[in-house]
Amino acid sequence: MDIFLMNINELKEHEEVESRYLEKLKKQIMKDRILKKPIVVDRNTKIIIDGHFRFNSLKQLGYSKIPAFLIDYNSPDILVRTWRENEKITKKDVLFSGLNGIKLPPKTSKNMIRVGNKLKHISFIEKRIDIPLKKLKGD
Repeated sequence: MDIFLMNINELKEHEEVESRYLEKLKKQIMKDRILKKPIVVDRNTKIIIDGHFRFNSLKQLGYSKIPAFLIDYNSPDILVRTWRENEKITKKDVLFSGLNGIKLPPKTSKNMIRVGNKLKHISFIEKRIDIPLKKLKGD
């Protein structure tokens, strides 16, 4: 599985983030001086599938690059659920939001990946990389 260093400005969000956790994560990233895990991005649309908090943290801290694991979101092995009871969401909803700049509320999409005969949260594929922040500055 390859990790690519992506330009932050090329990526599209589909979901809002909660500011309280965002501030906490920004402080932790600055304290650690590393980004521990990549985000997950759809290779075809550049929509962030998982990692909105890491993305927003780096963006607000002035970094221009972010490590990303690229997937094909249209794969039948990737499914979307919601964290909310009595709500439904589809991949089309996620893609529409990302492509049109209409962000869904925080924690709307729960993206899952089929691993063998089990479903795991997409973060399962986000292996720890510990990339130094200095590598995420501009060209």
